[in-house]
Amino acid sequence: MKILLTGGCGFIGSAVCRHILRATNHDIVNVDKMTYAASEAALEEASANDRHVLIRADISDNSAMTAVFTEHRPDAVMNLAAETHVDRAIDGPAPFIETNIVGTYVLLEAARNYWGRLGESAKAQFRFHHISTDEVFGQLTSEASPFNETTAYDPRSPYAASKAASDHLVRAWHHTYGLPILVSNTANNYGPWQFPEKLIPLVTLNALEGKELPVYGDGSNRRDWIYVEDHAEALVRIVERGKPGATYCIGARQPRRNIDVVRAICAILDELRPDPAGPRERLIRFVADRPGHDFRYEIDPSAAETALTWRASHTFERGIRKTVGWYLRHRSWWQEIRAQRYPGERLGLASAS
Repeated sequence: MKILLTGGCGFIGSAVCRHILRATNHDIVNVDKMTYAASEAALEEASANDRHVLIRADISDNSAMTAVFTEHRPDAVMNLAAETHVDRAIDGPAPFIETNIVGTYVLLEAARNYWGRLGESAKAQFRFHHISTDEVFGQLTSEASPFNETTAYDPRSPYAASKAASDHLVRAWHHTYGLPILVSNTANNYGPWQFPEKLIPLVTLNALEGKELPVYGDGSNRRDWIYVEDHAEALVRIVERGKPGATYCIGARQPRRNIDVVRAICAILDELRPDPAGPRERLIRFVADRPGHDFRYEIDPSAAETALTWRASHTFERGIRKTVGWYLRHRSWWQEIRAQRYPGERLGLASAS
């Protein structure tokens, strides 16, 4: 296939690019606006691979998206372009509305117009895969069953609401126009090349530098964690094998409290890079909780595992050790980001999205 992949220079999108080029014969048309969280370096060997082309464009730009479809004639779309950081959405929701809702609408219309002109065989094989989040389902209590494909939507933050709106648009284009769509919802991703404001890289880098590790509330909020390379593999399986109109909940069965994630990172760093000042747990500081902080997310991936013949291969312990090691080996990448974008500032709070 030739896959039009939006947001391919982002954290998850770049992992999908790397997986496609290493494990399949598909071609990639990578459309990315190159916002603050994008990194061309994260593409690694993709930048020199003739099966990958990078187009700097905004999915909210109708003429640009129409031109991409006309010139490159993709067999499938994987829409990963999104604003994703919950704290940023609380401080300023406008970019989330523009990219996540308006951008999805523009991309859907460009895809629908293109799809409608295809021959019958190509039209039947075309897929529009929209990648979403478990946050659209709201929060779980301690005793509640994990989210699955039938869970009702209950978004509780500007970010979650924007993603829920985009999910509804995608499904409406399927039911109204027949566009062959696929939707996937996933848990918190972590791994190489994640922007330093997110929980795991933030804690890793602050702890490495002896800075405070501010944790919202008492750290008891629970999140389900999936190593990004496992997620990338699942996403490609969906676009290859997914049934039009279907939803797939992708998870790794690895729920952890935020405080346990922070402590695990501290323990790994204490082992790999001992701090003469003492164990890094001393740096943890509990701070006032953020507005609307959901208590628990967790996904039941059983249906997707069966349908896709896929299962996440990384335990949290294995994945977090690989991730911390990666940040230790790639200082130049994250140090440049910190120096350019956060000079003299404390970078964020330890708050899983």
